[in-house]
Amino acid sequence: MTARRIVLWDIDHTLIDTRGVGRELSAQAFEQVTGVPMLKQAKIDGITESVIFRETAKLHGLQTDRHDFERFASALTKAHLARASELRERGHALPGAAAALDALSTIPDVVQTVLTGNVRMVAEIKLQVFDLDRHIRWDIGAFGEDDDVRAELVRIALGRAASVFGEPVTVGDAVLIGDTPADVEAALESGVPVIAVASGRSSVDDLRSAGAVHILPSLADIDSLVAMVQEALTP
Repeated sequence: MTARRIVLWDIDHTLIDTRGVGRELSAQAFEQVTGVPMLKQAKIDGITESVIFRETAKLHGLQTDRHDFERFASALTKAHLARASELRERGHALPGAAAALDALSTIPDVVQTVLTGNVRMVAEIKLQVFDLDRHIRWDIGAFGEDDDVRAELVRIALGRAASVFGEPVTVGDAVLIGDTPADVEAALESGVPVIAVASGRSSVDDLRSAGAVHILPSLADIDSLVAMVQEALTP
């Protein structure tokens, strides 16, 4: 049986930039669920949606539970659906994102999925809007509703891949691509190789300080990305 090799993509600031629309939709959903306007938001880079919601609520003097988060996730999904055209107009796919996904899809036995702090339905909408979903296996991804801890999302994704493909999938069979120190730390903690992309708010130096060895300024250098992925996934 041929072993699958898994590419775990982060979404925000790795593949796309919502240019502020994402925050507006979060604020809309937050007020809908809590009845309180979102005056400020907790740290979001590399953090799962469940933690962002909980910590943002605390900034407003609110205590929330899992049911509140599930209501928020539902409201957030509906907001993205309702304003998908605005997201498309104001946001954009990052340079090289589509070409990177296409290039990796041609590598034998490589399967691409997402490892993201977004809830699954929002992740799907975001990539569909920018036509970046055609190579993504959603059934083996890991999402913001799955766990608070990003490193645990790696374990969940590999477990789902093993279940779907009916074969063992180890940390040596995967590589994570992301733009934040949190992505790097999750990969290192999990034992998965990481390719860091300085396309978000974190600089090359930030990513190197977090422990990344393979760093790209953007996804536009397709040849280097492919070479790094192949190196990471070589037994």
